[in-house]
Amino acid sequence: MSETQAPRADDVSPDPVVTPTSPPPAPPPVNARRKGSGSGKGSGLAVLALLVAVGGLGVGGWSLWQLQQVRQAEQAGAAQAEDLRSQLRQLETRNQALSADLGRLPSANELEERRRQLVALQGDQQHLAEQFKEVVGQSRQAWRLTEAEHLLRMATLRMTALQDVPSAQNLLQGVDDILKAQNDPAAFAARQQLANAQQTLRQLPDLDRTGQFVQLASLRNQVQSLEPLPPRFSTTVADQPGVEKAAVPPSNALQQWWQDFRQRISSYFRIDFSADQPIRPLLAEESLAQVRLAMSLALEQAQWAVLNGNQEVYRLSIEQAEDVLAAHFNNQNPDSRAVRLRLQELAERPVTFEAPDLTPALTALQAYIAQRQQIQPNNAAAGAAQENRP
Repeated sequence: MSETQAPRADDVSPDPVVTPTSPPPAPPPVNARRKGSGSGKGSGLAVLALLVAVGGLGVGGWSLWQLQQVRQAEQAGAAQAEDLRSQLRQLETRNQALSADLGRLPSANELEERRRQLVALQGDQQHLAEQFKEVVGQSRQAWRLTEAEHLLRMATLRMTALQDVPSAQNLLQGVDDILKAQNDPAAFAARQQLANAQQTLRQLPDLDRTGQFVQLASLRNQVQSLEPLPPRFSTTVADQPGVEKAAVPPSNALQQWWQDFRQRISSYFRIDFSADQPIRPLLAEESLAQVRLAMSLALEQAQWAVLNGNQEVYRLSIEQAEDVLAAHFNNQNPDSRAVRLRLQELAERPVTFEAPDLTPALTALQAYIAQRQQIQPNNAAAGAAQENRP
């Protein structure tokens, strides 16, 4: 077995070193030569086997890597195939749904029939909308006419009860605006009567009862502060009998005292031989209070007449206040003269007037409303007959 087994490289002994000085060695024996040549062949085989092993390892590794790449490619292809199968299933599902939808769609004849029905329905809806609009418009016009009648009744009430001319004019103008918006020639008669009523109201006097009432109240307050003006005598003239000439500067103390005494006493009494007007005596405090109360009551009665529109009572009350003022207060007093002038101005103002009759305008408006109410049912019946006509 030692002869057939390949010797190892470690068992091969190295060649002997030849030195130049030593004589050439003797040739080895035949057995030794054979043994050496067998060792060299064993080394070459070992190297060759090693190379073959290394190459086999490389080829194995490369084959393993290729196999792994093929496996990865197969896995990726399987995933793509699965995605494609999933998309294919979705497409099949959508195709089935579309097929079902297409199966549910009506046919061409059914579509044409539905189109004709839709056109007919649209025409009916348009006709219904026009009828609704006409009915609503007529209802609105009827409401407006009812409002106009109510406004005219309010104007009549304001004139008869309160004699409020501005409010009545505004109400009549509102009625005329409503009739103007109707744009109906049949409203001519009603508008004509309204124009006549408005012209009559423009000719009436403008009563300011509130202003007259507060002015009379102001006079009542002013009367409480009136004071009678005591008589004052002016300097006498020389040509009057019994009157001395103009005073001269006194020459002594006795003349000075006399002049002062005469000036003081002349404020209380004086004898006038040529008096053209009677001299009124001064009023006592109680008499003055009674006179003031009488004037205050007369003015209060005038206020009542203003509120109630009684022209005769108003005139008599103002005249009574003027008489009391003229009998007990001097006209030379500025306050008395101002009160007298104010009473004269207030006496000229009217507190009432004859209210015009607005019944013709109301009657014409009611006749126009009744005419409109009769025309609307006739129009509705004519429209229904036209619709039923084939």
